[in-house]
Amino acid sequence: MSVRPDEYESVTSPAAVSSLLTTLIEGGGVSLCLATEDARPEPIVLMEQHAGKTLVMDLSSVDHLLSRLQQGESFFLRGQSQGKVVRTPLLSLTETRHAGGRFLCCSDYPATLDVLQRRESFRAELRFGMAVPASLSGESGEHIVGELRDLSQDGCQIELPLTASGVLSEADRPLALAFTFPDGTYFEVQGVPRHQKTDPERHLLRVGFHFANCSSEQERQIWYFVCEIEREAARYSKEAQEDRQPSPLFEQPSKRAPGNEHVGRRDIRRYATPMARRLVKIAAYLDAQLLLLQQGSDIDSRQLSRNADRLLQLHEEDREALLFATRCLSPEPLLVRHGIAVAVHLLDLVGANMPRDVRKAIVASGLVHDLGKALIPQILFKAPHFEATHRQAMSEHVSLLLGRLQHCQWLSAAVAQAVIGGINERLDGSGYPDGLTGSDINELAKASAVVDVVEAMRRDRADRPAKTAQQIYRHLLSHPHQFDPRWTKRYIEHFKPLPVGSLAHFSSEQMAWIIRLDAQGAPAEVTLTNQAESPMRETLGNTLRGDVLERLGKPKREVAVST
Repeated sequence: MSVRPDEYESVTSPAAVSSLLTTLIEGGGVSLCLATEDARPEPIVLMEQHAGKTLVMDLSSVDHLLSRLQQGESFFLRGQSQGKVVRTPLLSLTETRHAGGRFLCCSDYPATLDVLQRRESFRAELRFGMAVPASLSGESGEHIVGELRDLSQDGCQIELPLTASGVLSEADRPLALAFTFPDGTYFEVQGVPRHQKTDPERHLLRVGFHFANCSSEQERQIWYFVCEIEREAARYSKEAQEDRQPSPLFEQPSKRAPGNEHVGRRDIRRYATPMARRLVKIAAYLDAQLLLLQQGSDIDSRQLSRNADRLLQLHEEDREALLFATRCLSPEPLLVRHGIAVAVHLLDLVGANMPRDVRKAIVASGLVHDLGKALIPQILFKAPHFEATHRQAMSEHVSLLLGRLQHCQWLSAAVAQAVIGGINERLDGSGYPDGLTGSDINELAKASAVVDVVEAMRRDRADRPAKTAQQIYRHLLSHPHQFDPRWTKRYIEHFKPLPVGSLAHFSSEQMAWIIRLDAQGAPAEVTLTNQAESPMRETLGNTLRGDVLERLGKPKREVAVST
């Protein structure tokens, strides 16, 4: 991504400099580059500006460079702002602080900025070994898979089989492109084919696409991908392999540290049911959104709308299959599978007679309600004792997430405030973020609190194992000062004492997952298993329908399984 200095124009107006920096901060996609001939850009997070005084940035991702920077080595920042590539003059660090496991640093404030209009000059090439599957979908439903070769803010080049030539020649409107990075991050964009070159020996086409109809959020995501491709490519030089951190986009799930929650998507063939395999796409969106939030992006309005619609459609098709599918997502990150489970169960509990736009808002709010936890210091989740200061810091995840929903104008503010803002409130005022009590808490918030606690308690936590439905119900009923007894009873009546998604031990000494219930709440369809662990395709046996109690006997007890 080299550019000639004379292609830049200098911006000297303090107001213009401040405006461009503000957009860089909001966009989250900023690279730091040392002032040496062989230096490569490294993605960082630009956090704040204090006009005329200082810039504040998070340099945790470039800790291998900190010693050089602290010794006074110069650097410049580069990013995409207001449709332009922006570069600072040379800067140097003035202060470094290590807080909450992160390196927060300050630099001098740039008096000017250099602006490059030719964004296409910035093209990140994927090195050998950096495989990113790419696909395009034709107007007639054809789906062709290839490989991403390079990416810029304006477009990309993809290698495709020669059979793609027919789809390309017939395209009279933008085609749907999709990329899947090694960590499972999934991204969709529209592209217009501009040029193609044939490689007859390899039977491939290299096709150049120009991106079309991109939202501002998509542009931010593309810039982040460009930066991360450069970051990963830099590691392929011999001198950089040891000291550069890998890009999270190119980190394989199997190689991740046990505590890393960005698990990404797994082989969908392993998921237990067809409905669970359809949920994987929603999980992939949430996983990608989680990563982008940490990079400074807002919630992608269009993607959230699309996935909320998708979940509504799945619920309308088969509610019980969807309820069970929420128990089959154990390979996904905890915040992702919890968000999906809360969205589905809250919709099923309260959405029966509501207008579709309200149900959609409930689903969308449930999906993302916990993603703000990725924006607070992760050391909080590892603290051996949860103190008042920890609680205050934890509560900030609510306002941080609500602030990232500003572009979702279709989303009802009242619903978002009730679900996201009220799901952690308690009747006795012991909840957060506002410590509301009794009648000050919205009815939807009260229902959300019950659903949230049920879903949280069904999973293992550091201080306790997963609970059965009966244990959770007893907990809720014994805490009427915190959870509205009316909503607790309504939840139990609606989902039944042995709900769909429970693992039951029958009097025949066999275990089976509850897939469907009859009108009286008795098992009407179950799938046998020999293993008390989260349902995956390889752990499930035969499915029994209709005469379940005659063949297996009565359910003796539920087996607690963290899902």
